[in-house]
Amino acid sequence: MKNFLLLICLLGSTSVFSQKSRLWDDFVAAQNNGTEAKLPDFSYAGYHHGEKGIPTVDYKIFNVVDFGANPNDKKSDRKAVEKAIAAAEQNGSGIIFFPKGRYYFNTKRDPKKPIVVNGNRIVFRGEGSGVDGSELFMENPMPPKNPKQMWSSPSMFKFTGSGGEPKLASVNGKAKRGSFSVQVDNASKIKVGNWVVLKVKNHNPDLVAEELCPCCADEKWTNITQKGVYVSEYHQVKQIDGNTIVFKEPIMRAVDGKYDWGIFNYAHHEDVGVENLAFVGNWKEKFVHHASWLHDGGYKMLILSRLANSWVRDCRFTDVNGACRTSLCANVTIQNCIITGNPGHNAISSNASTRVLIAKVDDQSSQWHAPGVAGPAIGTVLWRVKYTDKTSFETHASQPRATLFDCTEGGFFLGRGGGARHNLPNHLRDLVLWNYKETDGPDKDFEFWSSKTWFWKIIPPIVVGFHGAGTTFKEDQIQELESLGTPVKPESLYESQLELRLGKLPNWIIELKNN
Repeated sequence: MKNFLLLICLLGSTSVFSQKSRLWDDFVAAQNNGTEAKLPDFSYAGYHHGEKGIPTVDYKIFNVVDFGANPNDKKSDRKAVEKAIAAAEQNGSGIIFFPKGRYYFNTKRDPKKPIVVNGNRIVFRGEGSGVDGSELFMENPMPPKNPKQMWSSPSMFKFTGSGGEPKLASVNGKAKRGSFSVQVDNASKIKVGNWVVLKVKNHNPDLVAEELCPCCADEKWTNITQKGVYVSEYHQVKQIDGNTIVFKEPIMRAVDGKYDWGIFNYAHHEDVGVENLAFVGNWKEKFVHHASWLHDGGYKMLILSRLANSWVRDCRFTDVNGACRTSLCANVTIQNCIITGNPGHNAISSNASTRVLIAKVDDQSSQWHAPGVAGPAIGTVLWRVKYTDKTSFETHASQPRATLFDCTEGGFFLGRGGGARHNLPNHLRDLVLWNYKETDGPDKDFEFWSSKTWFWKIIPPIVVGFHGAGTTFKEDQIQELESLGTPVKPESLYESQLELRLGKLPNWIIELKNN
C-alpha cells in the first residue's frame, strides 16, 4: 500500500491526472459535423503532410573526397563540394556524401558568398553529427550584404528552388478557415497535383481591422497598415471541378475574394534533405543582441528556401548565431536536431513558410531567440521542442499566423519574440500553446499585449494546459484559457489531430517520440 501511495505522489504532477480538454472535444465534434472548430487543424504539417516519415533515399552518391575534399587538413573544401553539387544537379538527383572528419568553409581565400544547392532530390549526408562524425566548419563570418542591415549576412549553405510565380487565377467568393476549396474566375491554368500559392496583400482598412481584431493598430505599424495584410499559403491541388479548386490541405486563414485574393504558381524544388551532419561555426564572443552584424548573423549556417516535402534531421549546430531557418517553404520537417556551444542570435525558425514541422529540437545553447516563427509563416508546428530557462520562443513579427507550440518545454517571458516596430504585431491570430511547460520563474498576470513596452504584441492566443512555474495570465488578453497549471489530455495536439485524420498514428512519429 505504501508503494502504491508513493507512486501516486510521484505521478501527481504528470498527465496521469490531466483532465480531458473541452477544446479537443470541440475540435472532434467540428470534424464530425463539418463546422469550424475553435482550434485550427495542424495535422497537415511536416513532410508529406505527416502521412509518411522522412525516407532514407538511395540516390547516386557523390563523395566529396572524390572531388578533391580532404577532411582535417584545415584547407578549404569549398571547390570540391561545389563540384559534387554540380554533378548531382546534372544527374537530376544525388547524395552529397561527407565521410567522417572536419571540412573547412569560408576560409580567408574563399569567396564571401553562400554555397548554393539548386535542384530536386539533392541530399547532404554525413556519417553522424557527433564529435567523431562529419563536421562542416565555417571558419570565418559572412559579412552582411548591406552594412546598415545587421541581419543581412547570408547563410553559409543555401538549398533553394527557383522559377517564376505568375498569377494563375483570381479568387471569387469566400472560404472559411478549415475548408478545402476556393472558387476562381478561371481554372484553366491550374492542374491537379500542382503546388500553388493562395495569396493576398491588401491594406484595405476593413481587412486590417479584421486581421487585428479585437486589438487595434498602432500608427507606427506600417508593414500591415500601409503595405497591407499579407497571407501566403502553399497548397497542393487535389481536384478541380469547373472553377472550384480543391486543396489537399485545409485553408488556415479565412478567404474573401473582395480583397483581391489570388492563386499563383509556386516555384520550388522537392525531396531535398540534410542529414547526419554537424554544422560548426567559429562564434566565440559573448552575444549582445543587435551589437553588430557579427553578433546578429555573422555565423548563420543553413537556410532552406522554396522547398516542399524536404527535411533536415539528426544534425548538430555548434557555436553559431543562426542555426537553421526555412523561407518560402511548404511541408518541411526539421527533426531530432540539437544546438550547442556559445549562445548566439537565432535557433531554428519557420519564416514565411507553410506547415513546417519543427520536431524534437533541443536548443541547449540558449540562443537569444529559441525556436519559433517569423514573417507570414502559417500552420507551423513546434512539437516536443526544448530550450533552456534562459530563453523563450521566437515570434518575430511580419505577420506570422496559426502557430502551435505543442508539448514545448523551456523559458517563457516577453522580449524574445523579435521584430522591428514597423513590422508588429509579433503574432496574429491562432497562436496555440498546448501543454507548454515553463521552466523559468513564474509571472503574475502575464500580458500577451504588453502595456509596458511596444515590442510585445500578440493577438489573444489559445492557451491550454500551461504548467510548470505557476505563471498566471491577464485573462482578457487570451482567446481561450483552459486548465491553467495542469496539463490536459490529449497530451499532444499534433499527434491527436494526425491520429484522428489518419485513423492511427503513423510509425514514424511513434518512433521519433520514443527516440
